Amino acid sequence: MAYGDDTGRHGLTRRALLGGAAGAAALSALQWTPAARLTPASGATLAAPPGYPAGISLYQQTYENWSGEIEIDGVWTSAPASAAEVVTLANWARANGWKVRPRGMSHNWSPLVIPAGAPGNTLLVDTTQHLTAVTVNAGSPASVTAQTGVTMEALLTTLEGAGYGLTATPAPGDLSLGGVLAIDGHGTAVPKTGETLTPGHTFGSVSNLVTQLKAVVWDPGTSQYAVRTFQRSDPAIGALLVNLGRTFVTEVTLRVGANKRLRCQSFYHINVNTMFAPPASAGSDSFASYVNSSGRVEAIWFPFTTVPWLKVWSVAPSKPLLSRQVNSPYNYSFSDFLSKDASDLLSQIVAGNAALTPTFENTQMGVVGSGLILTGTWDIWGWSKNLMLYVRPTTLRVTANGYAILTNRSNIQRVVSEFYAYYQGAITAYANQGRYPMNGPLEIRVTGLDNPADSQVAGAVSPQLSALRPRPDHADWNVAVWLDILTVPGTPYSQQFYRETEQWILSNYTGSYAAVRPEWSKGWAYSGTAAWADATIRDTTVPNAYRAGQPSGDNWDTAVATLDTLDPHQVFSNSFLATLLD
Repeated sequence: MAYGDDTGRHGLTRRALLGGAAGAAALSALQWTPAARLTPASGATLAAPPGYPAGISLYQQTYENWSGEIEIDGVWTSAPASAAEVVTLANWARANGWKVRPRGMSHNWSPLVIPAGAPGNTLLVDTTQHLTAVTVNAGSPASVTAQTGVTMEALLTTLEGAGYGLTATPAPGDLSLGGVLAIDGHGTAVPKTGETLTPGHTFGSVSNLVTQLKAVVWDPGTSQYAVRTFQRSDPAIGALLVNLGRTFVTEVTLRVGANKRLRCQSFYHINVNTMFAPPASAGSDSFASYVNSSGRVEAIWFPFTTVPWLKVWSVAPSKPLLSRQVNSPYNYSFSDFLSKDASDLLSQIVAGNAALTPTFENTQMGVVGSGLILTGTWDIWGWSKNLMLYVRPTTLRVTANGYAILTNRSNIQRVVSEFYAYYQGAITAYANQGRYPMNGPLEIRVTGLDNPADSQVAGAVSPQLSALRPRPDHADWNVAVWLDILTVPGTPYSQQFYRETEQWILSNYTGSYAAVRPEWSKGWAYSGTAAWADATIRDTTVPNAYRAGQPSGDNWDTAVATLDTLDPHQVFSNSFLATLLD
């Protein structure tokens, strides 16, 4: 769900929320913008990096992740003008004991870029200022070559102009391509019943479209870092396609196919118990039924409400009679900001009146229903980009967990029904104690897996760290159901609730039925007081999820070894990655 803020009218400021949360981690209800740049000559408070290369930009800047839970007041930052300057920075960092962290749009929850409390010898490298070139390679098959700082909106706009597009993409357009690839960014799409894949497309992650990439890696022959090109058939690329930021990719070439016009219909009349009914009683209004009929579905359900917001995309070459044509993305303007009523309620909730949570949830769903009518967006049609991108940077910045449930397509309704039953029971039990840990929605999407053949490269290898990597020992598993639950950072009992939910997910989706992998960009490994902090889940359960069913020479350990070989000096690392990829 896209949340947002109109602070000038309604006065829900980040400072007010921080105060209301009594010092707990709090959301940024405003659109985040970087702090002013301070150079060594204009007021920087940090000691200048030693021997920093002349001629490459350098400034001090505050870093904040998407939810505001990671905030570092001053970090040395650079915006290199070319891949050659990235190489120079890597060699400088190696010689001086510094870390280089690639940074895109920072639309991320997990500490992949930089963890809280990171040491001062860390240089953020902003790819979005200059590393944004895009070239469309028309033909059959077609491709696009792009530097990794380009935003997904800019990339898709360029592709649209040339007649190409993607089947699925993350909903925010303000993501850097490099960031999307680092965490196997995905949308929501599987083939509808009877549909075949259009050449140049994939139902998996964006990473699965990579045919070639360039990365800055260690060259043992020269004892220097240098740019090296990797083909999709190169075994080493398996670790780079989804790399968690443990390397520095400067350019990629993606396979692309013909652009498509889509129709997106919004439904908000189906009772939640009907949509998420057990398989034995599921009918034509069940979640799985819509997946089968269109292939492209997202369900958003606010706790304590009776109907979800169901978005259903379908391929429609011609405009349906009742659809409204749209020519730009972000068409759900009502979800770009909080209404005054919702703003007032959330202020009171954050200030301690948690019992207002059900009222807030129903207010939010009421805004969806009325907003779709007032904006005429319950049935829209246009080029794919304009329907797949619908989350603006102004949305309310909540925190989220995230898991991919790998299973057979026939189990989709079972997966969502079981989770809904658990979640409904859990939030009800908490509410009976006067506790409301979740004040954001449940979001459910479904994708296919990363079939390397979709890249149309002979001998293409599989992304070793992708949550959508197929399991050779379970060839029948052909989809992933993505589950996310959201809440305002610092909400009382939320960390405990996230941990209990994760434990249930890990224990329920097992055996021949299903398996669980984390969504890298979001929250996982909950200790009960923090995300990414349960050592057993982080250091054992998660790696094992990428070992299970994979060949011994082509799994998690292979990826870790490759990343270490390509960066033996750990220049492109941080304390969190060093622990995770130990």
